[in-house]
Amino acid sequence: MTIATNSDPRYAGRSRGPKLSFEFFPPRSGEAEQLLGETIEALAAYAPDFVSVTYGAGGSTRGPTLATVSRILRETSLPAAAHLTCVGATKAEVAAVVDEFRAVGVRHFVALRGDPAGGIDAAYEPSPDGYANAAELVAGLKAIADFEISVSAYPEKHPESRDVAADIDILKRKVDAGATRALTQFFFDNDHYARYLDRVRAAGIEIPIVPGILPVHNLGQVQKFAGLCGASVPQWIADRFEPLADRPEARAAVAIELAARQVDGLIALGVEEFHFYTMNRSALVSAVLDRVGIERDDAGKQGRAEGAAA
Repeated sequence: MTIATNSDPRYAGRSRGPKLSFEFFPPRSGEAEQLLGETIEALAAYAPDFVSVTYGAGGSTRGPTLATVSRILRETSLPAAAHLTCVGATKAEVAAVVDEFRAVGVRHFVALRGDPAGGIDAAYEPSPDGYANAAELVAGLKAIADFEISVSAYPEKHPESRDVAADIDILKRKVDAGATRALTQFFFDNDHYARYLDRVRAAGIEIPIVPGILPVHNLGQVQKFAGLCGASVPQWIADRFEPLADRPEARAAVAIELAARQVDGLIALGVEEFHFYTMNRSALVSAVLDRVGIERDDAGKQGRAEGAAA
C-alpha cells in the first residue's frame, strides 16, 4: 500500500499510510458467494494487514465461516482472521472449533463473548464448563497456542456495561489475558473515539485501539445495528440520507463523503490503523480509501488475490 505523500500534506513525514483491515461475513447463497469473491478481489488491491470473517451467534455459521476463511487462505495471500465466540459452548467445544480453524491455517482470532442465546435483550448466562467472558476466551486461546488475538472495544459503551469505566476494565482484562489489538464498534462522531482513547490510555492500556468504520450502505439497517450494539447515529446523518430514499447514486455520494471525512478527521488525530465493516461490498469502501489518498497497489494485486475467495 502506498500513500501520495508528495501531494497530500496529511501524510507528510509518514513512511507509509494507515494500516487497513476488512471484515466480511459468510455468504448465504451462490450469488452472495460470487459477490464476496469480487469484493475480496477488489479490496485486496489495498494490501490490507488482514481480513476477518464473522462467526454467527452461538456458532451458527461455524461451517460457512470455516469455509470462507479456508478459501481466503488457500486462494489468496491475504492474512485471514476468524471471529470466535464462546456463548453456548463448553471449553472443549471451543477447543474443537479452534482445532478446525488451526488446521486450515488460521493463526489470528477475533475473540468475542457473543450475544446471549435468546438475543440481545436476554440476560447472558455462561455455558456450563464454558468461558464466562471474552477475557477468559482470550486466555483459553493463548493456552492452546500463541495466536494473534484481536478483541472488541466500544467507544460508546457496550449496552450491557454499567458504565464506560466498567467497559474499560473489561478491555483491560482482555489485554492482560493476551489480546494484542482492539477493534472498535462503529461510530460516527470522532469525539466519542477521542474521549474513549484518552480513558483507555489513562487506564494503562497500550494496545492499538483500531477505529471501526461503517460506510452507510443502508440507513435503516445501520440504525438497527446501532440499536443492538449501543452505538448512536446522529440525527444530522439521518437528515442527510432520508431525502435520498429513491436516489441511490446520491446516497452513495453522501456515504462516501461522510466516511471519508470521518477517516480524514481520525488521521488528523494521529490514527494509523482502520478496520472497515464492508457488508461484503467493495464500492463504498474503495471510494472512501481513494478519496482519502490511499492508493491501490495494483502491481501486487494479482499475487495477493488471484482466484479471490468467497
